[in-house]
Amino acid sequence: MASAELRDELNCSICLSLYTDPVSLRCGHNFCRSCIVSVLDAQEAAGGYSCPDCRAEYPERPALEKNRKLRNIVERFSSSQPDMEETRIFCTYCTKSPVPAVKSCLQCENALCCKHLTAHNKTVDHILIEPTDSFVSKKCSLHKKVLEYYCPQDTACLCASCCLVGEHRGHQVELLDEASEKKKKKLREYLDELNPQKADIQTKVQNLQAYKKKIHEKASDKRTNVSKKFINIEERLAMAEKKVLSEVSRQEEKIVSQISHLIKKLEIKEYELSRKICHVEEMSRVIDPIRLLQESDIKIFGHGDEDTGGNGREVSSEEDLDEVLITLTLHRSMRNIVPNVISELGVHVPDILLDVDTANRCVKISEDLKTATDSDKEQKRPESPGRFLYFPQVLSRHGLSSGRHYWEVEWNKVGGCGIGMSYPSIEREGRQSCIIYLDKSWCLGMYGDMYKVFYHSFRLALSVKQTCPTLGVFLDYEAGRLSFYELCDPIRHLHTFTASFTEPLHIVFYVYDGASVTIRS
Repeated sequence: MASAELRDELNCSICLSLYTDPVSLRCGHNFCRSCIVSVLDAQEAAGGYSCPDCRAEYPERPALEKNRKLRNIVERFSSSQPDMEETRIFCTYCTKSPVPAVKSCLQCENALCCKHLTAHNKTVDHILIEPTDSFVSKKCSLHKKVLEYYCPQDTACLCASCCLVGEHRGHQVELLDEASEKKKKKLREYLDELNPQKADIQTKVQNLQAYKKKIHEKASDKRTNVSKKFINIEERLAMAEKKVLSEVSRQEEKIVSQISHLIKKLEIKEYELSRKICHVEEMSRVIDPIRLLQESDIKIFGHGDEDTGGNGREVSSEEDLDEVLITLTLHRSMRNIVPNVISELGVHVPDILLDVDTANRCVKISEDLKTATDSDKEQKRPESPGRFLYFPQVLSRHGLSSGRHYWEVEWNKVGGCGIGMSYPSIEREGRQSCIIYLDKSWCLGMYGDMYKVFYHSFRLALSVKQTCPTLGVFLDYEAGRLSFYELCDPIRHLHTFTASFTEPLHIVFYVYDGASVTIRS
């Protein structure tokens, strides 16, 4: 009641709604600004102004004063009545000014405020529901009666007539409230199942968000480290470049200095010769024989003691920069840069050599012990307890039992091959000696454009297609990781085996149908 009475006080007498931008006249009455402006505009045509409430007259158009306090009161009242503002369901009987409804009567199809609800309950006993202006959904569409029952068999809400004479006659029905409580109970039980699932998902999302942040941070640190390493490489390259250019400049300066010195000496000799030629030409024109014969400083060409440059040559015309020395300086300056960088990364590049004593007689091994090739012709090799007898396979000479290692291999794209790592205790004959069947070896197979991975009973065809026959292999012994990468552009990861290694690991090749695999330096 208090709310309804307060609302009456906050309604504009012109529009009968809550004040909007309230303003006051001198007489003290309040109106919405737009409402009173419209009234004053209409009065202006009649030649006089007056208050719509008290009829107080004004000789001139009255000034409108903002009523900030009233505006604040209206705003607070509106914020304290969210249901009324959202639903806009008002009492059917309060026609003078809208009053929020608190209940609706299904039989009467009316909305009731507190005042009219009390009067209604004194006269009849009707079904009351939350305020609504839609009564159709609450009544039976066939009998136009209030829905009071629920049929679980047909999952339908029914009125009394539906239960007695309708198509649901004889069905086991429940009161709506009972059926509603049962459904609420099931919903609560389902909610009890869903809430843990939601909490689990939220936990997973939080973990993934944390992991995402960690990856961002790790990538940022990695970018910083990589940038530092390239800066370091650039500094080393700059030093190497400076050293080699210094050697080129040293040789240039030495040879050019010698050439300049020789040019200077030859220019002096040329000047002396020119002077003598002029003198000889002058004497050859002398007519007086006595004067000519008595000339004491004439020297016959070929009998003089002047060196014209024919002897004691200081610089050869073919002398050039010592390119071998420059190349050696360049090589010596550059050769340690990449190994040093790899060493700083904690990765070792092993010098892998194949062990001929383990090679099957149908596997040809190159002289440098870097290439294994399938051959139709058996190789003449002595008996060896370590030799593979049944499958065209070969092991490396030495195993890796610790650390992080990286090497590269290249397939000739003929036939098929398997590359991987194996324990030295692998069998040498019978089915158990094949690297694609064992739990002592980890193998990546290649045939055509297909990749397959093998470990004991685990076999998997990779979804990627081969685009490059050169592979990079990375082993982290302590971490138990063996990874294969295709060295295309960009490099892509193919597969990673994980295991707890218990023996030294040897590189192993399996070649067939003319395949050839090479360890790249």
